[in-house]
Amino acid sequence: MIKTFTINKGQKPTKEQIQEVMNAKKSPIVPDEDAPELSPAMYKAFKSSVIQRNRKKNA
Repeated sequence: MIKTFTINKGQKPTKEQIQEVMNAKKSPIVPDEDAPELSPAMYKAFKSSVIQRNRKKNA
């Protein structure tokens, strides 16, 4: 299950939101048809794209 929180600049998350994130952190990642497990090649490509995106953001 995906849950989205929108926190605006300057706003702090509630204690309940923080607790929910901490609980989710302990849960295992379960691949499904919408989010299948990445193959090693797909993981490498994803990691590379994240690095490139972050370089553009920080430039």
